[in-house]
Amino acid sequence: MRISVAADEDTGVAGDVVEELRGRGHEVIVHGALDPEERDDWAWASEAAARDVADGRADQAVVCCWTGTGASIAANKVPGVRAALCVDAYTAEGARKWNDANVLALSLRLTSRAQLGEILDAWFAGAPSADPGDRANIAHVDRIE
Repeated sequence: MRISVAADEDTGVAGDVVEELRGRGHEVIVHGALDPEERDDWAWASEAAARDVADGRADQAVVCCWTGTGASIAANKVPGVRAALCVDAYTAEGARKWNDANVLALSLRLTSRAQLGEILDAWFAGAPSADPGDRANIAHVDRIE
């Protein structure tokens, strides 16, 4: 799978995300502070990763900032992106299942290396729900402007 990763600082688990994803066999595209050629502010970096998903250059993305909130807000502004700020495995599993989230947002401050592994395990094990009610909610969110 091709995964775009953005961070506004190369601190906390920013580098660990890239290392962990590559270790799991994913192709990684980096943005922001992870690419010395790019602007490293959270809004620009997160938008770049989200656009990779929306434009088909990446299957999914992981966006990171100090709290994860700004990164998720910026990513969610890109049409076709459903970013979820996940602080634990349960949230990551639910985001994939009930929200068909295609962008994972993480806090560089709060996410430990151990939590990162658990969150990624749940994220990649999760699959979108086939329940008609869940699908209707996702379709409705996609139509909101």
